[in-house]
Amino acid sequence: MRVLILAALAVSAVSGQFQCPKEGRDGTYEDNRQCDRYYECYDGIPEERLCPDGLVFDPFSNKREPCDHYFNVDCGDRLELQPPKGPNDLCPRLNGFYAHPNPNVCNIFYACVEGTAEEYTCSPGLWFDEFRGVCNWPTETERTSCSSEHQVSENGFKCPDSALPKADGSFGLADPHPKFADPSDCAKFYICLNGVSPREQGCELGLVYNENTQSCDSPKNVPECKDYYAFLEEDDNAKAKPNLAQQQRPLPPQ
Repeated sequence: MRVLILAALAVSAVSGQFQCPKEGRDGTYEDNRQCDRYYECYDGIPEERLCPDGLVFDPFSNKREPCDHYFNVDCGDRLELQPPKGPNDLCPRLNGFYAHPNPNVCNIFYACVEGTAEEYTCSPGLWFDEFRGVCNWPTETERTSCSSEHQVSENGFKCPDSALPKADGSFGLADPHPKFADPSDCAKFYICLNGVSPREQGCELGLVYNENTQSCDSPKNVPECKDYYAFLEEDDNAKAKPNLAQQQRPLPPQ
């Protein structure tokens, strides 16, 4: 009897905070203030539920577990959340996606599941967008402590500033991964991934990189590189001369 009385009091306490719809419809309903709290109504009686730490209630979900990541749900004025239970700085809450704890590190983020963090790195030139839960262009994020510094290749090549996207997110160049000639080697060029990360590439033997056509081309079409393979021609000529001398050598007397 005592258990029944306590149960009735508990339901009464919840009912005092939340009332199921008068139509008597069963289902799940959001709390008015707390985004990760919701209620399940059965025969007009509400039962309080709490999403796993780091997730929030989605009132439009058709899933059995109606909780989702915060960036997939519009909490509106329901701004309150349960106290965080995260074990460390990488996972301030048990579940969710979180930026690197150092605000100057914008390309690394962590996916947390039940307090266990797995590290991920954004593609070159992108930053982790805390509000969307994805990697995004720097201009589309609200992170102000980072900088769009170019990476440098092993050979010391650095993508020029013209490769970076503009403030509106568009690119000054037509290609989001523009190509640039190697200033010291006609047969090499670099692809700047997302405008910041250089990847060295090379043309086939006998070809040089043509900046005008953005492709490998014959040396005769690139004036500054027309003599790039002259050493090969010299070697071929040097090998041809002994053969020619042998052909012209007089035959020994019979």
